Amino acid sequence: MNISLLRASKEYKPIFDNLMQFYIYDFSEYIELDVEENGLFKPYQYLEEYWGEENNRFPYIVKRNNKYVGFVLVQLIESEQRTHFSIAEFFIMRKYRRNGVGKAIAFEIFNLHKGQWEVYQKETNKPAQMFWSKVIGEYTKGMFVERYEDGKRIQDFES
Repeated sequence: MNISLLRASKEYKPIFDNLMQFYIYDFSEYIELDVEENGLFKPYQYLEEYWGEENNRFPYIVKRNNKYVGFVLVQLIESEQRTHFSIAEFFIMRKYRRNGVGKAIAFEIFNLHKGQWEVYQKETNKPAQMFWSKVIGEYTKGMFVERYEDGKRIQDFES
């Protein structure tokens, strides 16, 4: 299985825009979203910020055998209380799920960004909760804390 994770330059933004339509479609099962008059979902409003001046957002494209199969958007969140990484969005196309692609990419992301992590899922998104609990459990060998807060299931750990 030839999987690659590429740090995405601004030239990849049109690819993100296109893949984001599939991601939002999948996610619309868990949040109230509909297509607009043009038949597309509204563009992801924070995407442009991933190529801004601040160095706290990290866009990645996922490829398998040189085909686009998904993306990951990582943030470094800094506050007075703590600094941690978070996965803002994580998408692997359905066709490539359940065969190790998501797990391999998650492990690579955690290894690229060493430090404290907080990964969360909507409480209604049971498949994502199962995926992240299993992957983070495996990655940390069970050394993570899980909590519920504001309609989200959150895993805290250190990579």
